Amino acid sequence: MLPLPKLLLIRGLGHSGTTLLDLALGAHPQIQGFGEAVRLLRRPAPGEEGGGPARLRRELRHERLCTCGRTAAQCPVWGPLLEWLPVHDHLPLAEKWQRLAVQAREQAAAQPPLRWMVDSYQSDLELLTLPDAEIGMEIRAVFLVRDVRSWVHAIARRPRGQRASGWRSLARWHRINGQLERRLQAAGKPVFQLGYEELALAPEAALSRLCHWLELSFEPGMLTPGPSSSSHILSGNSMRFDPLKSAHIRYEAAWLNSPFLPVHLALLLPSWQAMNRRLVYSNHLVDP
Repeated sequence: MLPLPKLLLIRGLGHSGTTLLDLALGAHPQIQGFGEAVRLLRRPAPGEEGGGPARLRRELRHERLCTCGRTAAQCPVWGPLLEWLPVHDHLPLAEKWQRLAVQAREQAAAQPPLRWMVDSYQSDLELLTLPDAEIGMEIRAVFLVRDVRSWVHAIARRPRGQRASGWRSLARWHRINGQLERRLQAAGKPVFQLGYEELALAPEAALSRLCHWLELSFEPGMLTPGPSSSSHILSGNSMRFDPLKSAHIRYEAAWLNSPFLPVHLALLLPSWQAMNRRLVYSNHLVDP
């Protein structure tokens, strides 16, 4: 029997390109992406009965589309798992993930074998704390960080009621990325540092380096995530179903002309400037 595939965690702030990277990796024949799989596998807490993960265990699985093109109930990976989960929700997360891994391995093509599964639930840190032996597979992480100027601009463009002030966004970018950096270091797992700007402006070079780190060869299809990906994403950014946004990896540079003052003052703050350079441009693929 083939061994279980390894587990790659994409971690970082929301609106940093995690779903795009998930799709791109899923275009490799030996990788499958599963979006915010941890969010779906966790047992819904009391009061969360109306949320997506709980409803996917019931009626929503017949409506929600997977990126494989089928409904969740018809998806060859998620379908059987969503039927299994309700009576096994008491099991620990490691056992649920093993079940998903077995299902994915059985449904993947035999040649080449499935080597990696990807989870892109940005805020989860539980899997990082699990020993490889407990979950039964090697765990690595990609720490994906978007340039503070671009990220603050993106948050400012969110619908009214979902946006924060520019100064609060600046503080959040620094605080959360600092916390994630420390938690990733403390976890002791291998970590690949990647900037969203590196991914979007130099996608072939960035993905080639990431593939080398994963001990795989680069596949050109990764540059066209939407039409090439074999990911099974049920939960993640809605761009996964937007053919214009997912067809190619491209950079949105609208922040360069932004009238939003915090965008242009961000790098005048020494701590922000140092963190931005360290976390976003560490591979030296593009200039800050």
